[in-house]
Amino acid sequence: MRDRLARLWSFCRTPEGLKLIRYTAVSAISALTSLVILTIVYGVLRLWSEVVSTLFANVMAGFPSYFLNRRWVWKKGGRSHLWREVLPFWVMSLTGIGFALFAASVVHNFADAHDLRHLTRTVLVVGANIAAFGILWLVKFIILNRLFAQIAEAEVGPEAPDPTPGPLPPSEPRPSADDLTP
Repeated sequence: MRDRLARLWSFCRTPEGLKLIRYTAVSAISALTSLVILTIVYGVLRLWSEVVSTLFANVMAGFPSYFLNRRWVWKKGGRSHLWREVLPFWVMSLTGIGFALFAASVVHNFADAHDLRHLTRTVLVVGANIAAFGILWLVKFIILNRLFAQIAEAEVGPEAPDPTPGPLPPSEPRPSADDLTP
């Protein structure tokens, strides 16, 4: 058990480990933002149905998610590239929102069929939203990680080899005079 914890601690201190921690933190911030908005617009204010409230909450949470991921996780600055950054992010986000809308629709139908009260509906729609985005969390990380790595490589070029010399390879022994005679 200690070995596993030591390996995990070591991994968390690597660039990839830190990136995963930052990505997880941004996901938590985004999920919390979405859940707070959803709870307010559906649970408290009762502005729209489960589906419309879910759509609104997740689109609103997508904006801080994009900027936090871009700047903090993948260390990108400057203007966003529409085709290589913005569009892929929103396609993946809308895919997640689509799953969340499907889950909200299922909750709506289930709640209507069982004549559930508003508080129970709110708990179910918030839970369905968490489940829908939880499914896509790892897939999005893998895709975005590869995407931003390709963009960085295209902007900077392939990574140059390390100029610091490493250990020299073992040299082959030179033949002696005895080895050369038949």
